[in-house]
Formats: sequence, C-alpha cells, structure tokens
Amino acid sequence: MKNGKVLKNSSVLDGELELINKYSRRDFSEDEVYVFSVVLCDNDVDRDGERFTVESLEKLAELFVGVTGIFDHNPKAGNQTARIISCRVENVPDKKNKMGDDLFRLVARAYMPVTDGNRELRLSIDSGIVREVSVGCAVEKTICSICGEEIGACPHIKGETYGSRLCCGELINPTDAYEFSFVAVPAQKGAGVIKAFSGKELHMTDILKSIENNEELTLNKSETKKLSEYISELKKKAADGMVYRNSLETELLRLSAIVQPEITRATMMNVAKSLTVGELKEFNSALEKSLGDKLPVKPQLYTEKADKTDNNTEFKI
Repeated sequence: MKNGKVLKNSSVLDGELELINKYSRRDFSEDEVYVFSVVLCDNDVDRDGERFTVESLEKLAELFVGVTGIFDHNPKAGNQTARIISCRVENVPDKKNKMGDDLFRLVARAYMPVTDGNRELRLSIDSGIVREVSVGCAVEKTICSICGEEIGACPHIKGETYGSRLCCGELINPTDAYEFSFVAVPAQKGAGVIKAFSGKELHMTDILKSIENNEELTLNKSETKKLSEYISELKKKAADGMVYRNSLETELLRLSAIVQPEITRATMMNVAKSLTVGELKEFNSALEKSLGDKLPVKPQLYTEKADKTDNNTEFKI
C-alpha cells in the first residue's frame, strides 16, 4: 500500500456532479455531497525503500477511478465511506524526491454523501485530524533502481548508496487498484496512503500460510494467476510422483512374491499403499538383498576361477 493524504476540502467543481451521479441511483445536488481531494501516492521513496515511477502513477490514475474508500484496509461493506470520481498525476513545483528527480504525485477527487452518520468524519477531515490515507493496488514487479533486475534477485540492497545513486525498489506496471483507506500511519511521509500491493509483496509462502491458518484472504488478479500457476505446477509434480510411487509398489509386489511367497498379493498391496516413498525404497532394497542371497544369479556351468585367468576352460565339455 502506498500512502497519501487528504488535501484541503473544496466545493464541488464543474462537471463533478455529473461524475458523481454516474455512481448514484438518483441524481444528487451539490448540498447533498461532500467532495474532497486526496494525494494517494507519489514517486518519492517511502519507508519501505520503494517508489512508483511516473509511468506507474499514470497507469494508477486510470485504475483508481471508481475505487471505493474504506478504513484500515478492512474490506467489509460497512467500512465503505467514499468513492473516487477522478484522478490525475501532477507535478509538485520546485520539489525533488530522494532520488533527485522532480516530484510527481497522484491526486484524486472523492465524494461521500452528506449524512448524519458521517458528520464526525467530515468534520475530522476538515479539521485535519483524519488526513492520512493508504491505497491498495497490485504491480507486476519491483525492480532495482541500480541495475534494473528484480529486487531481491540482484546484489543491491534497498536504502544503500552505490556511487552517488540510492538503491530503491521501483514499482512497475500496476495491474489493479482495489481501494484506498483512511489510516493512522502512512508509509510515504509526503502522501497519506500506505503501500498494499501484492505483485511482489505477497509471496506464495504468505498465501499458503494464510490458507493453512484458515485466515481470510483476498487476492487480486495477479496473485490469483500466480496461485493458479503454482497449483498447476504442483499437479504436474504430483502426477510424476504417482508414476514413481506406482513403480515402487509394483517392484515391491514382484520381489515379495519371490522372497516371501507365503504372504498373499492382496496383503502386500495393502502394505504397499500404507508406506511412504522412502519406506517403499527401503523395503525394496531389503528384499533385493534377500533375493540375491537366496537366488544368486550365475551361469549354469559357472565355477570359481582359481587363478582368474580368462581361458574359458569352465565352458569346455
């Protein structure tokens, strides 16, 4: 999640009522809606040592239109408080980010209906108490600002300086934007929204751990695709593993029929099904040794050579 902040409130601008009424079931008047500006994120390096590129901000400007505002990234329907009606990337005059580049930020216009239930929230926004926000989005990858490789796959460390260049993770190609939240502590100091993207942040181990712990889990399109690919790969490996296991079970039945013929095939099949792959290999190894002791494989006319001379006399009749 990337962080931002609520800007000073302003009145409804020209054309905004039309945008608002696209989402409402009836037309609202200016007196019935509360409209405010919010900085969602920017291209500065945040507390996590990461930043959006300007190109990523431009993509997010498209993705965030229509996205809902909630509290603390809790996706309960009852937490919905506002909705974004427009979004744009703007340059902050005479400002540079930590990388020395011109500072750009993603600014949205959002609205909420004027009700008795949200009166305190509107007052808190106007008074500057509720100011920080955090956005939830997904990116395709995070690359190193030094070498351009995926962060974590290169030798560079976020926050370290190489020559005169600061290393950070650059968030590339946003693929989804699903919410912005009012939060207490944002990741970006200059914005009011914290980072909650999953392209590289939510690893497969995190997903599996949540599933194992029966935790509630929300996946975006990118994460769902990764999970689907992971499951497909597991299925392939499982199929290969079953072929290998079946070969071990077949070998166990063959060996046991020779070494322990008093045990029925049905009994050995039940035993084989209950063993792990490691135990099957151990059983087969022991049975092969027993078979070698009981049935030494030698030619019919074989005799031990005394002098090991290869004259083939033992085969002469």
